[in-house]
Amino acid sequence: MENKRIVLKGITWNHSRGFTPMVATAQRFSELNPHVEITWEKRSLQAFADFSVQQLAEIYDLLVIDHPWAGFAARTKSILPLDSYLSEADLKDQQDHSVGHSYISYHFDEHQWALPIDAATPVASSRPDLLKKHAMQLPKTYKELLSIADSGKVGFSLIPIDTLMSFYMFCCSLGEDPCQTEREVISKEIGIKALQLFKQLADKVDKRFHHYNPIKVYETMVNTDDIVYCPFAYGYSNYARHGYAERVLHFHDLVSLTNKENMRSTLGGTGLAVSAKCKHLSEAMQYVRYVASPICQQGLFFDNGGQPGHLKAWKAVHTNKLSGNYFYNTLPALERAFLRPRYHGHMFFQDHAGDIVRDYIIKGGKEQAVLTKLNELYNESKVLA
Repeated sequence: MENKRIVLKGITWNHSRGFTPMVATAQRFSELNPHVEITWEKRSLQAFADFSVQQLAEIYDLLVIDHPWAGFAARTKSILPLDSYLSEADLKDQQDHSVGHSYISYHFDEHQWALPIDAATPVASSRPDLLKKHAMQLPKTYKELLSIADSGKVGFSLIPIDTLMSFYMFCCSLGEDPCQTEREVISKEIGIKALQLFKQLADKVDKRFHHYNPIKVYETMVNTDDIVYCPFAYGYSNYARHGYAERVLHFHDLVSLTNKENMRSTLGGTGLAVSAKCKHLSEAMQYVRYVASPICQQGLFFDNGGQPGHLKAWKAVHTNKLSGNYFYNTLPALERAFLRPRYHGHMFFQDHAGDIVRDYIIKGGKEQAVLTKLNELYNESKVLA
């Protein structure tokens, strides 16, 4: 008797890194399992960050999510705990081959809410041809970065969410992780210093970057000769591959802020989750396992534009050969990246705190007033938790 055809719907984000690998893995999975069809839809990067996982889980079977949603997912039970469906061996492989904190970023309240299929953190990037043309050297320290920023050929994302993530980075790089106490985002001393250092650099960047996300920054770098160097933006290995854009970017570790260690940026990436409303759990879990597997991650997933979340893919000769050693070069930044809070109310904080920091970066003001506003918002978010 012929198997009844099963259709699963998935939602991901609108970029070659987010959409095309999911379509490719769905096609291959259907070839291996002819009775299963998986269709993927996409949403904008901003909608990807903003739209509630609970709302999406009402419509879709498979969801590509950000890890800060883990606490929300645990509270609402809108997606399923994968540890109740996948084998211990599968989960151990994922944990043992986590890129930095990628695996545990989806672990909350003793359950695993997604598997990391994509790993990212802000890293540096450059146009080697333009560095040579302008007789510039890659900066190694923050002082050197400020010096080349004076040329007007440095750019990075200053939309609210990226501004907040960069503020976290400055705090971490000064020796204190944000949101470690119940009442205060960061200590007064570190917070003020982080804001001042951040603004010192941002003041040297063209105002158009106030409205650019990382993708827009990279598109500017590959389609014009305006920007020589980007000191930090969530990495996209696509732009390091020949044939993706007219020009190729090289990617690097971050500079040192204190002349001791390189800066610590804020972990990003995405995970694959299954809706609690999914009616075909066996097939959905089988697909999650397939996409996150090392053979898929370093082969089909990467070859179709994906940025893997499995450590074997980051260390593979194949992926690095085709990306100008993107993964070798940026792995140290991933391994030390800061894991931001994931408690239930933190998405509320994240959605509004970036505006506060960005307003200061653009317009100036009293640093203590910025920290006071952040603390008020932080305490409000704790009530939601």
